[in-house]
Amino acid sequence: MRGLCYFFLSILTQVSASTLKVIGFFGHNVTLPCSYDSQTHGVLGFCWGQGMVPMSKCSNTILSSGDGVVVFRESPRYQLLGRVADGDVSLTILDAQWSDAGVYGCRIEIPGWLNDKKINTELVLEEDTLTTSAPNNVDTSTEEKFKAFLQVENISRAAIIFFLGAIIILVFVYWRRFLPKTTLQHLNASTAENIYEVL
Repeated sequence: MRGLCYFFLSILTQVSASTLKVIGFFGHNVTLPCSYDSQTHGVLGFCWGQGMVPMSKCSNTILSSGDGVVVFRESPRYQLLGRVADGDVSLTILDAQWSDAGVYGCRIEIPGWLNDKKINTELVLEEDTLTTSAPNNVDTSTEEKFKAFLQVENISRAAIIFFLGAIIILVFVYWRRFLPKTTLQHLNASTAENIYEVL
């Protein structure tokens, strides 16, 4: 008889627990969804743990709350960024690391026998192909814009040096080609004047 009770109890707990899969990116914030109808039940206690939701409480609790107030938080990286008063108790993991991958369980303590809402979420982390992690979490797009700016600046510097060089060469050519002739003509004219004066 006792075995039959455990069998039905295990079926009930399996039915009331749902499983989700969330894909996040390494180094980014990842949100694991969990919510309930706060208008019907009011503000309830809940917990988040690492591992599947057990028969009671949460396994390896990382965050727990009583009546909407956080009473335990294992790390400041675990945040509740939704409106808890409206029933949004989704867990946000800041700056997700490879070690954060795995199964997380959310239990919402709904009053009554076997009424708790249980959500198991498998977090899968992937490398972000659009941006690569840069030192000090510098956004890669910003880094690329800066590199492009440096390239434009280098091109403009090269253009200025080229034009200054061209101007110097033109001035030198002008001076060598036109100024000596005018100087020789002036010397020839003054020599001719001197000759006339002597005569």
